[in-house]
Amino acid sequence: MEDAFARSVPEVLDFFGVDPTKGLTDIQVTSHARIYGRNVLPQEESTPFWKLVLKQFDDLLVKILIAAAIVSFLLALVNGETGLAAFLEPSVILMILAANAAVGVITETNAEKALEELRAYQADVATVMRNGCFSILPATELVPGDIVEVSVGCKIPADLRMIDLLSDQLRVDQAILTGESSSVEKELESTLTTNAVYQDKTNILFSGTVVVAGRARAVVVGVGSNTAMGSIRDSMLKTEDEATPLKRKLDEFGTFLAKVIAGICILVWIVNIGHFRDPVHGGFFQGAVHYFKIAVALAVAAIPEGLPAVVTTCLALGTKRMARLNAIVRSLPSVETLGCTTVICSDKTGTLTTNMMSISKICVLQSASHGVAAIEYSVSGTTYAPEGSIFDGMGMQLDFPAQFPCLLHIAMCSALCNESVIQYNPDKKNYEKIGESTEVALRILAEKIGLPGFDSMPSALNMLTKHERASYCNHYWENQFKKISLLEFSRDRKMMSVLCSRKQIEIMFSKGAPESILSKCTSILCNDGSTVPLTASIRAEIESRFSSFAGKDTLRCLALALKRMPTGHQNISLDDEKDLTFIGLVGMLDPPREEVRNAILACMTAGIRVMVVTGDNKTTAESLCRKIGAFDHLEDFGGCSFTASEFEDLPASEKTTALQQMTLFTRVEPSHKKMLVEALQHQNEVVAMTGDGVNDAPALKKADIGIAMGSGTAVAKSASDMVLADDNFATIVAAVAEGRAIYNNTKQFIRYMISSNIGEVVCIFVAAVLGIPDTLVPVQLLWVNLVTDGLPATAIGFNKQDSDVMKAKPRKVNEAVVTGWLFFRYLVIGAYVGLATVAGFIWWFIYSNTGPKIPYNELMNFDSCLKRETVYPCSIFSDRHPSTVAMTVLVVVEMFNALNNLSENQSLVVIPPWSNMWLVGSIGLTMLLHCLILYVRPLSVLFSVVPLTWDEWTTVLYLSFPVIIIDEILKFFSRSSTGMRLNLRLWRRSEKREVRDK
Repeated sequence: MEDAFARSVPEVLDFFGVDPTKGLTDIQVTSHARIYGRNVLPQEESTPFWKLVLKQFDDLLVKILIAAAIVSFLLALVNGETGLAAFLEPSVILMILAANAAVGVITETNAEKALEELRAYQADVATVMRNGCFSILPATELVPGDIVEVSVGCKIPADLRMIDLLSDQLRVDQAILTGESSSVEKELESTLTTNAVYQDKTNILFSGTVVVAGRARAVVVGVGSNTAMGSIRDSMLKTEDEATPLKRKLDEFGTFLAKVIAGICILVWIVNIGHFRDPVHGGFFQGAVHYFKIAVALAVAAIPEGLPAVVTTCLALGTKRMARLNAIVRSLPSVETLGCTTVICSDKTGTLTTNMMSISKICVLQSASHGVAAIEYSVSGTTYAPEGSIFDGMGMQLDFPAQFPCLLHIAMCSALCNESVIQYNPDKKNYEKIGESTEVALRILAEKIGLPGFDSMPSALNMLTKHERASYCNHYWENQFKKISLLEFSRDRKMMSVLCSRKQIEIMFSKGAPESILSKCTSILCNDGSTVPLTASIRAEIESRFSSFAGKDTLRCLALALKRMPTGHQNISLDDEKDLTFIGLVGMLDPPREEVRNAILACMTAGIRVMVVTGDNKTTAESLCRKIGAFDHLEDFGGCSFTASEFEDLPASEKTTALQQMTLFTRVEPSHKKMLVEALQHQNEVVAMTGDGVNDAPALKKADIGIAMGSGTAVAKSASDMVLADDNFATIVAAVAEGRAIYNNTKQFIRYMISSNIGEVVCIFVAAVLGIPDTLVPVQLLWVNLVTDGLPATAIGFNKQDSDVMKAKPRKVNEAVVTGWLFFRYLVIGAYVGLATVAGFIWWFIYSNTGPKIPYNELMNFDSCLKRETVYPCSIFSDRHPSTVAMTVLVVVEMFNALNNLSENQSLVVIPPWSNMWLVGSIGLTMLLHCLILYVRPLSVLFSVVPLTWDEWTTVLYLSFPVIIIDEILKFFSRSSTGMRLNLRLWRRSEKREVRDK
């Protein structure tokens, strides 16, 4: 029933055909179950395993590699190769792809736990009336129309419409659904609000929320997917995972690279059509096959096979560093997303605040002998832990607060006029509440005030175990006073009272709304121990302090009072609630976390906008924003604070402007949070959403990066990309800095791998154009790409974070990984790498003492060697020495190039190699592995290489080292005005393109 909140109780009961005194009959239950379905959240169909596997290969570069592997195998068969030689290259390629696919499948199978964990918020059992009798049934058997009874501690089993109140009031904690910091009072009257949100539906009990006070009966109006929890599940199902900025850029780069590779491969094949008939090939077809193999080798050289593995490894290293900062990363790609986050949409309750109501101020009358002198105390401690101190108006800590009569009686009243429970949970290692948050706050205040009569009171209490300490002082007062009679809180009185007896003295303690308590008081207790009449001037002073607490400080206020009752009095009635003695006024709030203000300031410095999003009311949220500094940069926050209904009423054009200025968004429900994320993403913002409740899950999943609190619900954690283990908003700032550093390092090793691969392409292309023998065979290229590229590239991920990383504005989402001047730089480096490799190959034939020392034109005409007489054997062109020299030049020059990537623009003189010992170590290990394949059989046979002489190693070093000199010159121009001007010109062009795209 969609509009049960707007219907009267008789209308709802008539709709389901149920008698509230008898409940549904068995026939009706069967009929309703068939019509409305079961009260369970249906299980979502999982993606078949084979589809997950195939999805990992849905990438253009991967498809090119698979094609290269198949073609390589077929060509080997055509040439008559068998055994290891035929299968080696395609097997290595397929093994790499299989490993990458395995990582992808494992990641995706762990991604959808959030939907399952929503079930944990469904109640197990319910008290149901059927056929005129109450019985306890599994909650899954409930059907719309069932009459259900709920009381304190009950988890609501389905969406219910209130039909009868069995106590003075019913209050429900629905923070997991709406984010409201206080429990909500429920009523029977229908709601007339148009476009009502969850907070407006005060006659509906939502599935999964908890009753904290009172008892009532209600009729089931929604089960399973048709509940508030069900709508959250549906919203999460409709949310598709967004590709991260880096993933999008890598995909774009991959598509571009694939097209370039295809073009170059075709060009190489076409350029050599004239050589197809060369006698060395044995015919036109064999020549075509030979040059097709060269084209395939070119494809293998151009594609950085190790890139996915290196990116994953670098991000994984980043997650380990972030874990030390208490940021637990659940989704690897989200690490770098933090680096370009432009907006953080933060949930208020439990994220910016502790979600633990606590007393922060106390007001009592010091004395009336020398005029009215009301004084205020402040209270430290913002959690349910009984830890904190009382401070006087001068900021001095009170060593023994219970020595002051007013504070002592406030502790008594707080402990006795109270129905809540506070206890220590050893498993979770924190203090937990049962009951109303405001009453729990009073219990904690009683613990902070302590007990009278012990000089060593504070230290003595600290010696107790946490379980004993949780309610030690409260238990003391409960043992001293015996509770005799209770008057529950009611909406018309706005107060509650309890009659207690101690040593044949009866005292009534009362607490309630300040205006209600004050109106029933005729005297007031002073802090000097005296009791004086409550004069008009004293009343005015107390009312003034109350206005200050509730207005400027936006505290939720309660007044406490007592009354000496006649001896032997056993019951209290409403008539007894008069002629009370006023004790004091307490102000409480859901306090902001202490570190939040500095964290928000750091976000602003880093160019990140913080937007507070909450289900709470506007006034309370605005007060919090002032305290945490969210409004500090605003002179007038009139156009920056909106409720959900205010925002929805805006015209479309004004919504766009409002989104750009918005700092606070209040009275929201889950659909509004998700809508906000989508709207911001539409404005090209990179959105991080924080939250801890079930209500946050859809928005967490939709955001570019969802950040859950460690103490939050399992649903929120599973829907998120990152979990803050310490619930500390400030940890986000540290995580953003780490994310930016990781992205910078990721750019460095991607550029390193690209320049290396450009070198390999240039090497093969130049060799084909010059008409010299094959410089490198495909298996050698695979070795270079995987081992020599992979290890140093991964080590680049350990480059240190720049000191000013959080002073720069967030990078643009459309910023390419390699652009403009940098692309030119790496083309130059890549060209040198390729030319040096070819030079090493040619050197062996022409100049090496171990080579044939033939003229260059003889090398170019190698393919006609068999048709003419020569002074050298034609077998020298199949010697493995020249390709070994070329391969070693390629390896060593790339090691020097890795050192170039310690910094984008800083010289090696400023940032020396030993600043990243992981890189130095990886270069050493790479060279060791390379020597292993050169000097150890059968590896040397497998990779078609031979041992090198000292003379050959010297030449390798001479050809390799200049890459450092070339890059140092390019870095110098980057630091000078020339490079900066080129960068600026390219940036302006990208800006124009961005405007045009919009």
